[in-house]
Amino acid sequence: MGLTSKTFLATAIVLAVVFFAATVWIWPRLARRSVSAVFGRVGLLLATQVTVFVSVGLVANNSFLFYGSWADLFGQKQDLGVVTDHAAGTLASKNIVRVGIQRPDVPGGSRPTVGGRIDKVVIAGRKSKIESSAYVYLPPEYFQPAFARRKFPAVVVLTGYPGVSENLLKGLRYPRTAYERVKSGRAQPMVLVMLRPTVAPPRDTECVDIKGGPKTETFFAEDLPRAVSDTYRVGKLARNWGIMGNSTGGYCALKIGLHHPDRFAASAGLSAYYKAAEDPTTGDLFHGDQGARDRSDLMWSLDNLPQPDSSFLVTTSKHGEGNYRTTQQFMAKVKPPAQVSSIVLDSGGHNFNTWRREIPSALDWMSSRLSEN
Repeated sequence: MGLTSKTFLATAIVLAVVFFAATVWIWPRLARRSVSAVFGRVGLLLATQVTVFVSVGLVANNSFLFYGSWADLFGQKQDLGVVTDHAAGTLASKNIVRVGIQRPDVPGGSRPTVGGRIDKVVIAGRKSKIESSAYVYLPPEYFQPAFARRKFPAVVVLTGYPGVSENLLKGLRYPRTAYERVKSGRAQPMVLVMLRPTVAPPRDTECVDIKGGPKTETFFAEDLPRAVSDTYRVGKLARNWGIMGNSTGGYCALKIGLHHPDRFAASAGLSAYYKAAEDPTTGDLFHGDQGARDRSDLMWSLDNLPQPDSSFLVTTSKHGEGNYRTTQQFMAKVKPPAQVSSIVLDSGGHNFNTWRREIPSALDWMSSRLSEN
């Protein structure tokens, strides 16, 4: 059973209840001062505590998806591992290779015309020479005859660091939420391209083109939109494309949208920060280039570069988020022709529960900023 399996969680809870009941029932019989009775009491206490601890841990993990699989928990390689910054090999003749298909977690998910489809793909960056895995959610309308000639808007969706792409499906439920927003008439059908910003794991590249290293910004701003548009029925103009993410993914989304308005018309940062991190996980991103460091600072960019003709959405909370003050500063610096919107919660931490509260409205906002064809 998978780490996030509901069956596994239910089994752990049942075992915890059984051992607790057994402890209460059998304890009087183990009150004797004998070696076997002592070992019996220790065994019952240990079994009860372990099963309770496992149950609580599983509930927390299923709520926030700290780990998406057993391999993730134990630090083993993920099947969605990323190959980075090398000469194109297996994808030399293609921009995208589909390596699997998943059913969306929606009613009728077994039929693409009813529930849509999720493609597991590897995207080859022609210019950046990066290859990265991703999930592509295709809405039901993509497969319906009435939309056969339609080109859909697309949204790049990024996790935080060091998240895995699977978090966007299971923990943050992007495909299901997008499906529900369309069904409720609040959003238009959109293609979602879901992946993590970490294209050179375990290094956190902060979506920077690193001198002598991964050209992460080039991959997201140029290679990815071109590859997806060449493979799927997705428009190629800026008005057809949006980008969003949480935490590190939110910073990347805002930065790429700010610097590439010719590629993306709308950008959304959920619990984003506004300046590239520089720490042991990033290594030396700028190699002494102060201009590159300044450019990675979104506040500096808004003050010193032309304001783009594009839209930005930022989210924060008055209590629980550390970016409330800097988010207010970012909004104050956005000037026409750029536009800024916000979601400000009264309280909410830097976690999946908060982002799940923001994603429906963020998708509605994104939908209103993008156009088909």
